[in-house]
Amino acid sequence: MTTALPLSDLQNTSGGPLYMKLKRMIEEAVSTGRLQHGDALPAERDIADAADISRVTVRKAIDELVDQGLLVRRRGSGTFVVKPVPRMQQPLTRLTSFSEDMRRRGMVPGSRWLTRGLYHPTPEETMALGLSGSALVARIARLRTANDMPIALEQTSLPDDILPNPDIVENSLYQVLSQRDIRPVRANQRISAALLRDEETELLGVPFGSAALRVQRIAYLSTGRVMEVSTALYRSDAYDLVAELTIGS
Repeated sequence: MTTALPLSDLQNTSGGPLYMKLKRMIEEAVSTGRLQHGDALPAERDIADAADISRVTVRKAIDELVDQGLLVRRRGSGTFVVKPVPRMQQPLTRLTSFSEDMRRRGMVPGSRWLTRGLYHPTPEETMALGLSGSALVARIARLRTANDMPIALEQTSLPDDILPNPDIVENSLYQVLSQRDIRPVRANQRISAALLRDEETELLGVPFGSAALRVQRIAYLSTGRVMEVSTALYRSDAYDLVAELTIGS
């Protein structure tokens, strides 16, 4: 870290208050690649000692970089560099999976599994999916990534006869279902703003208190049966949801 952040030289650099000097030093280290996405900064006490400045000064510099989205604090772990995520536009007129969306953009989709299995349904799942009293629900929850960058948190529930073995889903749920000739033909989506909980911000690698786009989807088969209900939390710094409107006659 001494090479990435020459903190002992901070006092000798010119240009403004000490916290601004430290802020610029960290920004330069990130822009030149000396600090990479996911790298941890030294503890604030260690930075203060190495640069011979107060912890208040260190905290102010880091606070501004967290507000800018260049750094993120993870409770109990420390402060980490966050690589800027290119903004992506998602049309609302196409029914596609996350994996299809990312591949269409030339990106590699990925998943980190949080939940995957068969469960007794909640009352909400029973009602939304039209389940009988004895049916189970296939529930999968995962962190979705693009080129290894966290993009969204997604939870999907399906009737157990549509997905009897959730463990066979590796990446694309729709691809697995398509192999069984099960395909959604339409969906209703509800989009709203949401504040992320602390554990959600840690998973997505965004600052505490960040906002997200919540997309709730109900997908239907050609028979009219509900195939799935899902809720996804998309990083608001990465996603724009776009709809094309036409004027009726």
